[in-house]
Amino acid sequence: MASEPTLRLVHAREPNDVDLLVGKVARGDTGAFERLYDALGASVYGVARRVVRDPNRAEDVAQEVFLDVWRKAPSFDRARGSAKTWIMTIAHRRAVDAVRRNETQKRYDGHAVVEEVGHDEPADTVLRTEEHQEVRGCLESLTELQLESVQLAYFNGYTYNEVATILEKPLPTIKTRMRDGLIRLRDCLEATR
Repeated sequence: MASEPTLRLVHAREPNDVDLLVGKVARGDTGAFERLYDALGASVYGVARRVVRDPNRAEDVAQEVFLDVWRKAPSFDRARGSAKTWIMTIAHRRAVDAVRRNETQKRYDGHAVVEEVGHDEPADTVLRTEEHQEVRGCLESLTELQLESVQLAYFNGYTYNEVATILEKPLPTIKTRMRDGLIRLRDCLEATR
């Protein structure tokens, strides 16, 4: 008597896989958006709370972040990093913007503002543009983990511990990748000069 074939259980991707959820959100899936909020709402609020300090303002920032995610999900590019990093970067930028708006409002309330006049020389602008292009070119030479680590730490102001938490990697790994990435950046920038 021939034995019947046995069925093998194959697990589907985790239902709260952030990359998968963002892809579904990009297609207008409100259920995926709810699962995305459940998966990252506390983390987004935590980032906002650390930056703005005020719990009520942090809730407003978190709401703005998820509105941004809903609107910008179709433009998310997996080749540039993970969806979680993308969302946490939006959260940090929104929180910093909120602090800046608050500080600006405080300055304007009851104080005369002296407008500063900037004197941008065309040559300075050209030099800055060339330097930015060199840095972007050198950033492209980094591995994905090096690039994400460097961007989070140096462009978004996260500590090593926060970067390790966001990228879900051990702290020593993040420190090593960041050091290697910075060395590679330095060597690349020195070669362009």
